[in-house]
Amino acid sequence: MARARTVYRCTECGADHAKWAGRCDACGEWNSLVEEAAAPSGAAAGASRRKGGAASLGAGGRVVEAQRISGIARADSARIRTGVAEFDFVLGGGIVPGSLVLVGGEPGIGKSTMLLQVAAALEAAGTPTLYVSGEESALQVKLRADRIGASAQLVPFLGETLVETVIATASRRAPAVMVVDSIQTVFTGDLEGAPGNVGQVRECAARLMRFAKEEGVAVLLIGHVTKGGGIAGPKTLEHIVDTVLYFEGESSLDHRVLRATKNRFGSVDEIGVFRMTEGGLDPVANPSELFLAHHSGPAASGSAVTALIEGTRPVLVEVQALAAKAGFGTPQRVSTGFDARRLAMLLAVLERRAGMPVASLDVFLNVVGGARLGEPAGDLAVAAALASSVHDRPIGTRTVFIGEVGLGGEVRPVSQVERRLAEAEKLGMKRAFVSARAAHARAPRSLEVRGVHGVADVIEALAT
Repeated sequence: MARARTVYRCTECGADHAKWAGRCDACGEWNSLVEEAAAPSGAAAGASRRKGGAASLGAGGRVVEAQRISGIARADSARIRTGVAEFDFVLGGGIVPGSLVLVGGEPGIGKSTMLLQVAAALEAAGTPTLYVSGEESALQVKLRADRIGASAQLVPFLGETLVETVIATASRRAPAVMVVDSIQTVFTGDLEGAPGNVGQVRECAARLMRFAKEEGVAVLLIGHVTKGGGIAGPKTLEHIVDTVLYFEGESSLDHRVLRATKNRFGSVDEIGVFRMTEGGLDPVANPSELFLAHHSGPAASGSAVTALIEGTRPVLVEVQALAAKAGFGTPQRVSTGFDARRLAMLLAVLERRAGMPVASLDVFLNVVGGARLGEPAGDLAVAAALASSVHDRPIGTRTVFIGEVGLGGEVRPVSQVERRLAEAEKLGMKRAFVSARAAHARAPRSLEVRGVHGVADVIEALAT
């Protein structure tokens, strides 16, 4: 069978070249040419016919009947529930048939383990699956399946990297869900480039997308990430797929966070928390308990708790701060899990608006459990933790801080305060500091809500 014609297209300007070159002749960019499958010659010839007239714009096409959106029939196909609660939660209730889901993460984080567990749970429930691996041998996959349990032994396995073979085999077996590990290892014979390059990744993803839509098979792709944290390959890969999930976590910690950054069938910014064990990944039903440190001794200074909203889920996290006299030179500002520039802003506000001497102190800030404080609702907890460390006065372990701190030292209200307070009460919190403008929010009876106007009020209240 003759191989399809290919061209080398510039990723910057889109110009086509007959052969590869280090520099694009059209725009002058270096190393921007990637191999792609060329359009059929008939289509190219048809597009060049009858130049100058309006009809030439549609040459080679056909007239189809447009319909109003109101007349489109809905196809409410039921989602496929995997039985892995946190995975289903992040997807919005389960896997949508015919969807293309991309799961990215660093090497060794647990992507293959999680999707093999998903396939095992589906097979145990009677849903046919197919696990395609181009990275690992059959023996390596079997060793992982032995750790997961007996249900993983039932998953059909295919060790193949040619995308045409993968699609042909999947068409014959007709699985409901297919896992491809990973998109950087599969390739098409129509392109000369090595697996993993820009052209191969884009073309293979596009073909798997067409297969998923035409056959109604949900395809789960595993993707590697670059040093910068993005999915390896072209950015269009994330535009092609329906859902993008990132699997995150520190190698030194036993928990992992699954985060949705794109979801055409549900909300984004949802998170699912898993704990890595010898038998695989176990879903964590209550992430707040995981992110709160458990003190066996007396409470230490520099620790405060805040309530975040991750998607639709309120999560309590602990913030720890340590302020110490600088030994020499410029004081250090070290932040883990919190934006360093926002930390510098809060230190300036505490110095100017609350009279706290921090200019000559080394400041270290850490969000417990590897969590990230990405929303301003955690500002008040950071300020309280810093004040507690500077004055060496512990904060009660049953106190939560919710609020944004402005440049004027004022404490501003944040969204969904009632849901945050309800989660705090569920975890045994007894006192909450919020903005005075949000103090009227309905709160559980067992929780004392105190409204404050500025950070100086919080520091004064903690000193009494």
